[in-house]
Amino acid sequence: MAEFLRTRRDRITPDQAGIIGGGRRRVPGLRREEVAMLAGVSVEYYARMERGDLTGVSPEILDSIARALQLDDAECDHLADLARAAGPPPPRRRKRPTEQTVTPTLQRFLDAVTGAPMWVRDRRLDFIAANPLGRALYAPMLDDPANRGNTARFTFLNPAARIFFPDWEQNADNIVATLRTYAGQNPLDKPLTDLIGELVTRSDTFRHRWAAHNVRHHRGGIKRIHHPAVGDLEFSYEAMDLPANPEWFMFAYTAEPGSPTEERLKLLGSLAATGQTTSDARAHRSF
Repeated sequence: MAEFLRTRRDRITPDQAGIIGGGRRRVPGLRREEVAMLAGVSVEYYARMERGDLTGVSPEILDSIARALQLDDAECDHLADLARAAGPPPPRRRKRPTEQTVTPTLQRFLDAVTGAPMWVRDRRLDFIAANPLGRALYAPMLDDPANRGNTARFTFLNPAARIFFPDWEQNADNIVATLRTYAGQNPLDKPLTDLIGELVTRSDTFRHRWAAHNVRHHRGGIKRIHHPAVGDLEFSYEAMDLPANPEWFMFAYTAEPGSPTEERLKLLGSLAATGQTTSDARAHRSF
């Protein structure tokens, strides 16, 4: 919480906050007293929050802080998650553990979609399941055991990711922000914190991004991929929750009708049917 509030405060200038005559300052961001004034709380109260002490902080105060710091939807949710994690633990209820498995029904649903790559991942960005086209699309990641089927590990520890993702910088920013969001929602998720610890230790680029405390909702957008078998692809994608498996998320990638990506997807599907989805299939490319 302390680091998150400080990084949000540092990025807003007095002009952006509507403060006239901010005076000379060593850093461009807002001072604590300015955030407190904008939020309608005392400086001591806000300073206590920025030290990580959220005792007695109400949702209304969090909303005021969010408005003062001009937080977006993902940042507002992250602030609430951090406040919840910093508060007293909820009463423990004995829950029967449920094993997260790919049911035949889910796999049949994925396989029934033949014209678009579909795949499922968890909060640690582990690849869980896919239809044949989804597996073919992510074959460069899945075929290398060093990635262990993990998108974040592939992105930051495998040099091939910078070719596979033409927009690597943006992709890397999004992955770190997504992991930061999930970590705020469940700071006691040991596999997730283990993955983050591994990436912080092994990747300078991950560590620098992690220190920025950025968060985002992964709901939809554009994804560009350079596949070694069929070349450049550009998709629109949608993310979907799976209520039966709350830790999992399903993604569907679609191509514009009549676009080069649509044609190349058809080729990728043909290559997948014959087991050729990596670099040895380049000889089959006709464009």
